Amino acid sequence: MLKPMAQYFLTPIVKTLVADNGTLFREADPVNSLAKCESVMARYEDLIFMAEPQAVVEEVCRIVGVLHPQFDFTTLDRVFQDVLKLFRGEYPGYQQCNTWYHDLKHTTACLLAMARLMHGAWLNGLTLPERDMALGLIAALFHDTGYIQSDADVGGTGAKYTLVHVDRSVAFMEQYFAQAGFPSLDLDYCRCCVHCTGLNVKINEIPFKSAHHQAVGCMLGTADLLGQMADRTYLERLPFLYREFQEGKVPGFESELDLLKKTPAFWEFTQSRLVDLRNMDRYMRDHFRVWWGLDQDLNRKTIEENIAYLKFVLENHGSDYHKYLPRVGLMEILGA
Repeated sequence: MLKPMAQYFLTPIVKTLVADNGTLFREADPVNSLAKCESVMARYEDLIFMAEPQAVVEEVCRIVGVLHPQFDFTTLDRVFQDVLKLFRGEYPGYQQCNTWYHDLKHTTACLLAMARLMHGAWLNGLTLPERDMALGLIAALFHDTGYIQSDADVGGTGAKYTLVHVDRSVAFMEQYFAQAGFPSLDLDYCRCCVHCTGLNVKINEIPFKSAHHQAVGCMLGTADLLGQMADRTYLERLPFLYREFQEGKVPGFESELDLLKKTPAFWEFTQSRLVDLRNMDRYMRDHFRVWWGLDQDLNRKTIEENIAYLKFVLENHGSDYHKYLPRVGLMEILGA
């Protein structure tokens, strides 16, 4: 069972030291079980065990606790627990998540990227009020709930909703907020944020209520993109994305290999989309510099490494590329 969220931010923030040999040490109070050595050049995912939701939410809450020491985690905790249940098939009326790309790990990766952007923004003088921060993180948790099927929905998988999943996510959030007694203004806030994850949405047309609101929405759109593309298993997950696209009737991809070949171009598109999202990604570097003692945008670096390796595989092993995507046995699941 996950610990109550409120316990997390009470853990003292770790100190960061870099030894002469280039090894990063994180020192903390002895109760902090996450204190450990890491290589300075390690992938950003090595810093946090991304496959474990508890490890991710611990980091999120440490970040939030630094920005708002008196932050009330009650509502955020309740939403987090319910979203976990939803993806695991334990939420009343809904099936377990059955999309292998847009899964719980994708949602928690987005959540962490969101918190990191908020911290980087804070370091640059953009201090978000507690309400804005809480609702932004809640919106991150809900942003892909549209892939989850109800118990009565027995045909296919949630991937069939790919083209409409943003609207479905908003619809689920509306239902949840009504049942949980959220104010209507909170729903309006989160609705705008979730719409920022739509790749074709024009940000200028979203009815934000304030500059802070727009910043949080753009952070969510940014976190959604960066969180998935910096995943250590991003390349191995792309064949699953192709199958989601097939079922969801997403046009433009003739085969799994065709999607892989078009992924470098998607990264180019992503970088232009980040500009549309008000360049919120610029805050990542300062987060890693201050929080981890790494003066680089480790998120972008990992994405660029993923894309470079993909290009190498396609250029040199296009006929048997599955053999060069070995992480965590995902190709075995596909029967490749």
